[in-house]
Amino acid sequence: MSSYDSRRGMILFTVLWAIAFCSALAMSTSTTFRGLTGIVTIDRDRVQADALLSAGLEAAAGIAGAVQDAPLTERGTTLSLSTGSVRVNVSDEGGRIDIGKAPVALLASLLRYVGADDDDADIVLRRILDLRGTAQQAQTGDGPKNDLAKNGLAQRQADGKPDTPAAAPSPAVFTDVRQLAGIPGMKAEWLAAIAPLITVFGSDGVNPLTAPVAVIRALPFVDEARLEAFLSMRRQPLVDPERLAFLLGPAQKYLKAQPTQVIAVDLVASTTDGYTAAAKAFIVLLSDDKQPYRVLAWNPVLRFVRDEFTAQLGAR
Repeated sequence: MSSYDSRRGMILFTVLWAIAFCSALAMSTSTTFRGLTGIVTIDRDRVQADALLSAGLEAAAGIAGAVQDAPLTERGTTLSLSTGSVRVNVSDEGGRIDIGKAPVALLASLLRYVGADDDDADIVLRRILDLRGTAQQAQTGDGPKNDLAKNGLAQRQADGKPDTPAAAPSPAVFTDVRQLAGIPGMKAEWLAAIAPLITVFGSDGVNPLTAPVAVIRALPFVDEARLEAFLSMRRQPLVDPERLAFLLGPAQKYLKAQPTQVIAVDLVASTTDGYTAAAKAFIVLLSDDKQPYRVLAWNPVLRFVRDEFTAQLGAR
């Protein structure tokens, strides 16, 4: 091969290498640009979804404020805006079972309601009571903790025997119902079933005027006949709370009618691009306060991106 042919081959190789390099660079730039475009799109959707959630929270406060002194039964609405829509549901936390304040027998009945047998319920209850500091509450040998240790309070209540409600502990014991997941012996399916029925913003009694039907079912001593009579009366206007509670027989000692204090707000926002975000908030309306409402807790729920391209981008 001549020197001229060698130079031609080297030049051709250099040109081909340069073309390949430029092609790779162009592809890399295009991929990066598409990635940046996707990120910008996601950020825009997040901002819009957050704005929709904020609008939903304002609407929830308005719904609760309009009720005034009437019981806040579960209700909802949907707001439609130019950037998307948000579904809003509000309910009274006083109608749920407070895991930090409820009597022991009520917690035992709740655990059995979601499928725990007496032995398993006793184990979980004993650990909940340890967290609540029941050693200081048990003033006699017949206290709730000793009942659990000797005979099993769950079995005692199942047999219709009397029980001793635990005194209300400090509300700081539990600050989130998800803390129950860390209690040894608590099964995931139990927690999933009781999560809509419990709270950390309630009292030692359940508000019969606002309690979900499942909460009433979970009360000790409640059978279908009592439940149907209770629900029938509760649907009537101007219900007397004492007469309503009386219909549940022995379970009435676990009820306490009181004004709504803490409001649970479930929010689901969807943008016009298909991006969805959700959150659960707890708010309180205070009279003579400089703000219309205050947020006690804000728990974002996993956000979903439905657009296929941005979903694939996020997986890379």
